[in-house]
Amino acid sequence: MTSSIYNGTVIHKRFKPKKHFFKYRVFSLLIDLYDLKDLNKNISFFSYNTFNLISFYDKDHGARDGSSLVKWVKKNLRENNINSDDIRVKLLCYPRIFGYVFNPLSIFFVYDKKENLVSILYEVKNTFGEQHTYIFKTENNDLLQHSCSKKFHVSPFMEMNCNYFFKSLKPAEKILVVIDQYQLDEKILFASQDGNRVDFSSWELLKSYIKHPLMTFKIISAIHFEAFKLWAKGIRFIKKKFKIKNNITFEN
Repeated sequence: MTSSIYNGTVIHKRFKPKKHFFKYRVFSLLIDLYDLKDLNKNISFFSYNTFNLISFYDKDHGARDGSSLVKWVKKNLRENNINSDDIRVKLLCYPRIFGYVFNPLSIFFVYDKKENLVSILYEVKNTFGEQHTYIFKTENNDLLQHSCSKKFHVSPFMEMNCNYFFKSLKPAEKILVVIDQYQLDEKILFASQDGNRVDFSSWELLKSYIKHPLMTFKIISAIHFEAFKLWAKGIRFIKKKFKIKNNITFEN
């Protein structure tokens, strides 16, 4: 199995129109989607598509209908002229804990048969139950860098006329994901997640849970608490102008 666990931190730093900062500790799973049945069989406290202390459900990602995530990734690669033959797909995400999860950002890393990274999919969710996936073709570099215009309403305190600059380390002993958000050439937000790798074993999974009990509940609670503090600072609430369910864009 090539799946891993990463223990680390999330940081958000807002620069405009008022400064705001928060930081909290998390653990993430980097799941090789071809490992899921073996993980379900061999890892205590973990289940695939069924309830457990820690679990992973297909319906939390991709088409969000419970269908195969590998087939969903392959379909989107083919539609964007990226070779989908003999690929392996690893998904960096938070797991369900006691059946609950919220993933503000999940990342699909797509490898060819020579273990070269060929594509990366940034799957962004908001608290309204909506999702947008930004798909990039990529070179097999240790540091992955991509940029695109913002196409999805995430925070009710951020305008849509912004640009994202993504930077990610190719997962190894460490992970690092950085998102810089710009508006009119001014940096208004820095967000990052880092982590150190441990083996995906029953013992390491239990240790990660003990270090971060009820983590997924804390994440959604922290999002709403930080939103309240932004509102209390007088930052204007921006109404969402349109509804989507699950959009996908291919970015150059």
